[in-house]
Amino acid sequence: MIRQRIVGDLSHLPDHAFGPRSLMWWGILGFMLIEGAGFLLAGGAYFFLVGHVQPWPPGQTPPTLTWGIVFTVVILLSEIPNAWTNNQARHYRDWPTRIGLILMSLAGAILLAIRFLEFQALNTRWDADPYGSIIWALMILHTVHVVTDLGDTLYITIVSFIWPFDGGEYSGVVDNCVYWRFVILTWLPIGALVYLGPRLL
Repeated sequence: MIRQRIVGDLSHLPDHAFGPRSLMWWGILGFMLIEGAGFLLAGGAYFFLVGHVQPWPPGQTPPTLTWGIVFTVVILLSEIPNAWTNNQARHYRDWPTRIGLILMSLAGAILLAIRFLEFQALNTRWDADPYGSIIWALMILHTVHVVTDLGDTLYITIVSFIWPFDGGEYSGVVDNCVYWRFVILTWLPIGALVYLGPRLL
């Protein structure tokens, strides 16, 4: 006969957590590390090509700055509603959190519209030469991350209007806000390579 002994009662522990106490937070951290490594590899490829293709860019006009500046300003400003949404979720506020999710969904959609205009102003084709290929690769890599976060934000927003919020949903909103900061921060070096690299290197 097997005897069962209760070591401890864990029923009093919370069913969700924020930050490093959450398994999802660690998952997102790992996700960002993997994606960050991908960005580093793309940046390394950029500088490798700079050393082997001269002049840089090879007989082409650098990307037009206008839409790149607009995108950078808008994505930096998007941290304001992102931080606000993060704060509302941490305080378990239903409707303010929903409003924040809507604002972040709109910010993502606006950024994608601007990104479409950016692609039209790169002044090179993806298959023109190594320069064109790496410029498009960097832009597409970052665009995929904007699309990914927008999709996640839209999903959380829709679900928040279908089912009542619980602790797990609030934790998911906070983790989504953390990921958006990663999207913002990664754009700064990528944008510098795309727009300033052809002018300074």
